Amino acid sequence: MGHLGGLFLLIVPLTCHQIWGAAGHTLPSCTEQLEFRCSDGSCIPKLSVCDGHTDCEDGSDEDHCAVNTCPPGNQLCDKRTDCKDGRDDSGRPCGFSPPHPQTSPTCTTSDFQCGDGQCVPQAWKCDNSRDCSDGSDEENCAQNECEVNNGGCSHECFDLPMGFLCICPDNMRQVDDTHCEEVDACLESDVCDQLCVHVNGSLTCDCHEDYQMNPTTRECKAKGDEAQLVFTSSKGMRWMSITGAENRKPAPHIAGPGPMAVLVSNRTLYWARQGRGSIYRVSMDAKKQNSVSVLKVQGSVSGLAVDWIHQLLYWTNTESGSVNVGLLDGSTWRPLITGLDKPSAVAVDPLRGLLFWAQCGSFPKIERASLDGRDRKALVISAIRHPVALSLDIPRQLLYWLDQGKRSISRVNLEGRQRKTVVESNGYLDRPFGLAVFEGFVYWSEEVMRSISRANKHNGKDFKVLLSNATSPGGVVIVHSVLQPEGPSVCGHTGTVCQHRCVFDLLSESPEFSCTYPEMGQNKSQDTPAISRTLPASTFSDPTFAGIISLIMFLSVLLVGMALWWWREEFRPSMSLTERSFSLKESQDPLVIQELTMGPNTCPVKETLLKLDFDGE
Repeated sequence: MGHLGGLFLLIVPLTCHQIWGAAGHTLPSCTEQLEFRCSDGSCIPKLSVCDGHTDCEDGSDEDHCAVNTCPPGNQLCDKRTDCKDGRDDSGRPCGFSPPHPQTSPTCTTSDFQCGDGQCVPQAWKCDNSRDCSDGSDEENCAQNECEVNNGGCSHECFDLPMGFLCICPDNMRQVDDTHCEEVDACLESDVCDQLCVHVNGSLTCDCHEDYQMNPTTRECKAKGDEAQLVFTSSKGMRWMSITGAENRKPAPHIAGPGPMAVLVSNRTLYWARQGRGSIYRVSMDAKKQNSVSVLKVQGSVSGLAVDWIHQLLYWTNTESGSVNVGLLDGSTWRPLITGLDKPSAVAVDPLRGLLFWAQCGSFPKIERASLDGRDRKALVISAIRHPVALSLDIPRQLLYWLDQGKRSISRVNLEGRQRKTVVESNGYLDRPFGLAVFEGFVYWSEEVMRSISRANKHNGKDFKVLLSNATSPGGVVIVHSVLQPEGPSVCGHTGTVCQHRCVFDLLSESPEFSCTYPEMGQNKSQDTPAISRTLPASTFSDPTFAGIISLIMFLSVLLVGMALWWWREEFRPSMSLTERSFSLKESQDPLVIQELTMGPNTCPVKETLLKLDFDGE
């Protein structure tokens, strides 16, 4: 057996040691005085605990965080400090974002660092309101704040006898008290439903090819059949024309208000009962609207969205604090973004590869990411209280949200700028639930007035109650083909546009989109994504276990190959190099065939690609 036998005997004990060592590996201990152990065993600095930012992968550093309370009653926001920490006249109750502690030794240029290290906006310094817990933001107020970091102003800072002002140039406007952003003339005037061109001080409006402009009103109207509005209620699912002229009787067995989404291509509705963890689907065209259970999850589904390009379903789960993604038939799904504080809504734009969600916990905000959950970015973090619904105006690339706490409907562009409130409390926004945007209007449901209403998406004018006898109305969707246009997908966080198609591997440890090529999908449907099913999803829940399996597989292949080689050397007569090469080429051993056909440096991967099962849809 020679040197090879010795090498074999050496590898076996090393392999066993590596496997059992990895399986019995214990997590390193955290430094008790300086570090905090997350629920998953990882260590973070203690200063990162309860700082309003999720540092643990599982969000455990923000669990069970005590909050100082003070019941100010009618002294709330009266410009007098009644609570010891001054929270009754500052922060979120008065329409401002709460101070956000920082773990870094210095704050950003737009923040003031309190004596205890906390960071608050520079504009809160010397405003006669204690925003720092130690009151240091109201000390030394006679100084010129503009001399320190320009007062946090992005442009010009103007000192006042008490405080300071940030001033923007003429072609810019102020946001968040300290920063200036360029004025978008089209969104500033906000008169075009869709396309807008600003040339030499004048605006020209136009419509996308699937719309036509009304010559009188200059509104963009969708071509084709009239759109339908569908909503859930406690008495069943109902749909009607967007003008309110027709109202179809509810399907009583599909009862319960809750979030909704639609796949327009086959007119399939997805919905979930409020406060429950089941997602159903129903065909709008079937003679009997029988609902089909898609999947069940722990906790409650608070928001739903359909990715019509990649045939995926996204939803938010309140209890687990997550945004999740799965196939439309529910056969495979996984958490995508975790550690959120009461996520309440989700929206998706697969044409631009963007995912949006809202959370309404202690620090309400709206964020976005790529469809695989990477490249997170906060879009709205201030002057927001209880966002309960999101809806995209895809032709204008704007995101609308419904704030139940502020009783308003607002919008922002996809970069978080050009914010505007378009509909404010008008008696029909006391307890809103669902939101949809179509053509020149926003549509919403409201529980107190039991109504479905609409208003101009630019300024809230032309308000109209479409339906006033809906019992506990819930989610709202508009059904029309122009709302889900076909187009190339932006594949993953890299922004690559696939020439063929884009697929999403839901089962890998780090889920990601990737482009496929004709030779990989020549027998596959062009309408459904290929999903790898080589291992069950639970296999990847433990990275250590996955590493052990990979090591075992690699060493097994190596040992088998060495054994085969040794067997040939010991038991077969010597042959010339030409004869041996010919024998290997004719061998029926799959490992040898793969090496010869794929090349010595190619790693063969066996993968099963499955089509989506739409149950006859």
